[in-house]
Amino acid sequence: MTESEPRPAGSVGGGTQQPQTADLLRDMLLSPGYLKALVLCALVGVPVSLAAFWFLVGMHQLEHALWADIPHAWGWDVPPWWWPLPLLAVAGVCVGLIATRVPGAGGHVPASGLHVGGASPGALPGVLLAAVASLPFGAVLGPEAPLIALGSGLALIFRNLVRGAATPRSTALIGAAGAAAAIAAIFGNPLIAAVLLIEVAGVGGPQLFAVMLPALLSSGVGALVFTGFGRWTGLQTGSLALNLAAPFPRLDAPDLLWSLLMAVVIGAFLHLALGAGRLTAAFTSVRTFPRTVLCALAAAGCAALYALITDRAPDEVTSSGQGTLNAMAGNPHAWGIGALFAVLLFKGAAYALCLGSLRGGPIFPALFLGAAAGTLFSPLPGLGFVPAIAAGMAAAAASALRLPVSSVVLVSLLLGGSAMMPVVILSAVVAFVTTELLPPWPRKPTAAEPQLGPMEA
Repeated sequence: MTESEPRPAGSVGGGTQQPQTADLLRDMLLSPGYLKALVLCALVGVPVSLAAFWFLVGMHQLEHALWADIPHAWGWDVPPWWWPLPLLAVAGVCVGLIATRVPGAGGHVPASGLHVGGASPGALPGVLLAAVASLPFGAVLGPEAPLIALGSGLALIFRNLVRGAATPRSTALIGAAGAAAAIAAIFGNPLIAAVLLIEVAGVGGPQLFAVMLPALLSSGVGALVFTGFGRWTGLQTGSLALNLAAPFPRLDAPDLLWSLLMAVVIGAFLHLALGAGRLTAAFTSVRTFPRTVLCALAAAGCAALYALITDRAPDEVTSSGQGTLNAMAGNPHAWGIGALFAVLLFKGAAYALCLGSLRGGPIFPALFLGAAAGTLFSPLPGLGFVPAIAAGMAAAAASALRLPVSSVVLVSLLLGGSAMMPVVILSAVVAFVTTELLPPWPRKPTAAEPQLGPMEA
């Protein structure tokens, strides 16, 4: 066969790749620049994981001090109903000032979705300050977005310190590797970092291997460092593992049928919350400082009203919901139907307000809302608690993230097994399709919201 003749498609080494693609991949893997990038990405996982560890420890300790230690010291078993008002007022003032006066505006507004990469070293201080001002003070957001920005920003700083190549390709690789190490630190598992990066980056073919190998290598090294360092110091960053009150049951037809219905309802609910978050982001893009403070106070008002109406703790509405999610999974009977309706209503509203005004990530509050909806649906005939909460979290994650595969892997990780996998997959797919088929919300992006990744659609 001559060079001018096209090569026929065929199997290479038992696979299905065309020879051109296999040659391209082989040449890329053997190139000195890419091999150097792999080594650099492996090294990047160490400082990124250590930084992520101490960042999470700091957030966990400060949040515990503000919402548990100080109220206990003042004689309250739980924070009083008004407690969120001053804390979220501080958050609104600080984030408003950061968004208007600090380079990078504190990172992208979380209503625009989850972005892997995109944080420059110069914007990193503002991102961290906005996260510290938001998350421990009660913002209904998770730590994943600032940690991903931390990972990508530190990776680029590390690259500059070792005088690595500063090409667009190397910048993308190193930034993705740092983001992956940070994701692995958040979720305690390199697999979710790899899967999440695949869906958010939206790459394929040889480019997929080019990005994923450094990211997977860095996240694996980072997970080892993060886990070992946590055991050595004895400090905690907060655990995602759910202590379920009931063992995994055997799935039957009612579980699957009810899960499909739940997925449609939860998908529509999360679509409404995220749409309201985008409207809030458009609202705060003009006169940012006063409107950010106003939205933060409105989110605090949601928590205060919830506490007054239900006589429960206001921190069940504020913050990411990670701790409350574990408590709900361990003792679902502590939540009556009225409390579940109230927490869905008020936390959903506070979530929308924080998505468009403060700084953080969208994942963990969505997981909590899905779990609360699953707990509410669980008394339905033939539906067990474990399938209901599994389906609820999968549907909420897929609707909020628009990443169905990542949602399935994440919920399976939280459940600690694959027994609920059919329910999780069906719920994630149905909720994703439901959300995509609903009319899109109008969106007015701001300068601080880079348009990256499929989650913004």
